[in-house]
Amino acid sequence: MSGDHLLEDSTALSTARTGGASTIRIALIRGDGIGPELMNSALEVLHAVANRFDLVLALTDEQGGAATYAEHGEPLLPGALERLRSDYDAILKAPVGLPGVRRPDGTEGGLLGGVLRTGLQTYANIRPIRLLHGVRTPVTHPPGSIDYVLVRENTEGLYLSRGIGIVTESAACDQLLVTRDGCERVARAAFRIAQQRSGAPLDGVRRVTCVDKSNVLRTFAFFRAVVESVAPEFPDVELDYRYADAAAHDLVADPGHFDVVLTENFLGDVLSDLGAATVGGLGMCGSGNIGDRAAYFEPIHGTAPAIAGQGLANPTSQILSAAYLLRHLGLEEPARRVESAVENAYADGEIVLLPSGQPKGGTRSVTAAVVTRI
Repeated sequence: MSGDHLLEDSTALSTARTGGASTIRIALIRGDGIGPELMNSALEVLHAVANRFDLVLALTDEQGGAATYAEHGEPLLPGALERLRSDYDAILKAPVGLPGVRRPDGTEGGLLGGVLRTGLQTYANIRPIRLLHGVRTPVTHPPGSIDYVLVRENTEGLYLSRGIGIVTESAACDQLLVTRDGCERVARAAFRIAQQRSGAPLDGVRRVTCVDKSNVLRTFAFFRAVVESVAPEFPDVELDYRYADAAAHDLVADPGHFDVVLTENFLGDVLSDLGAATVGGLGMCGSGNIGDRAAYFEPIHGTAPAIAGQGLANPTSQILSAAYLLRHLGLEEPARRVESAVENAYADGEIVLLPSGQPKGGTRSVTAAVVTRI
């Protein structure tokens, strides 16, 4: 992934020094379904790179997800959110949630998105989408032609209505809310990321594409207007627009045009999965949830309970999320070492994806290939 261009408007958290080595305090949320398998893979890679660069990993498990909800009635234990805010340099999270674990209102009980994103005020969900050499996809674009970052507003939008929508016997309503402050801060994050990248693959232009439905909904017209008001602060970055339906088309038909894609919460959730399909599947995509004082890193996909415990899942998403965590902490060389190991393993043909998106040889084969190259 183009990790060297994924710095954001968030001060890298400091690490303590112990005997010449940097100690990194990381909270682990191992998740549900395939989550624990993916976390084990990422931890093996982290330990390998830590040994290489004289880093000390101080790892602490924090329970969270569907199993926690089933046992305790909430997806996080009491006091966990406060610890996540203050006790760690960063958080590495595996996928959480299981379809059968539901709240009384019918929504999933083990999900943590609403809890962590609003509780930690990690307002920018940053999702890199990049096609690597050696990865076969349903589309015909060559490697290098798909390389953009989707920046999804993370605390407002349609998902702010989570758990508070109105339901009667004959109708249901969820509200979409965006605020000026919320739109401004995520827009600035998107423009700053564009400033640090090399531009879109097609023309090298540093560009932010605002994706909305401003032709239909007043909330999206407001979102676009706020983004336009921020744009003059970044004269070296071009501001571009797409309606969401057109963006869905163009992200498949003309992906080389895109550099940074800025969206409302719900739209970003949908379009990032579409983008993942063009670069080898959801298992290829890690992400960071970034705020001014906290950050956590996770794959963009779910728990895939149908294959849980079978060692079939692609751990690349979790490994790249761990690399992003390292970069966020200012550990550029270790982060790049992990990313290069992933890229080279695919390019060399050591990792081969099956049509299902699962790696030939299973989870273990990917982990071993990456660790060997570190």
